[in-house]
Amino acid sequence: MSFSRRGLLQGLAALGFSGPALAAEPALIAFDSLYKSFGVLGFQFSDRVTALRGQEARIVGYMAPPLKPESRFFVLTREPLAICPFCQSDADWPVDIVVIFMKEETPMVSAGRKVTVTGRLEIGSATDPDTGFVSQIRLVDAGFRVA
Repeated sequence: MSFSRRGLLQGLAALGFSGPALAAEPALIAFDSLYKSFGVLGFQFSDRVTALRGQEARIVGYMAPPLKPESRFFVLTREPLAICPFCQSDADWPVDIVVIFMKEETPMVSAGRKVTVTGRLEIGSATDPDTGFVSQIRLVDAGFRVA
């Protein structure tokens, strides 16, 4: 029995083989899908966010101006901010934010540039022991790329 190259390729195609398996990208989360509801008793996380808890996820947004040029932590917002939300007590803090804890200290990018952040999704109230920052939704062990 002899096999031709063409026959082998056709057989592999029929089996669905298309080369090395590619790792799937982490689930994309939109700012619109973070919460299910807000009310007098607080808020509820969306079903999607709850289902992704503890998994790798990615979200696209803007870095809020950081406290220092290099950090392991920043706040991701839906829209770019012109001022540091930590620096002025009367600044309106955006409702739709995600706290990002980087794998390592990283130089930040301009607040007007969109970034895609990937990390492990954590939800629920938590206080970071190093910064004292309280968050509800976080990506930890994260990295980012300019979108």
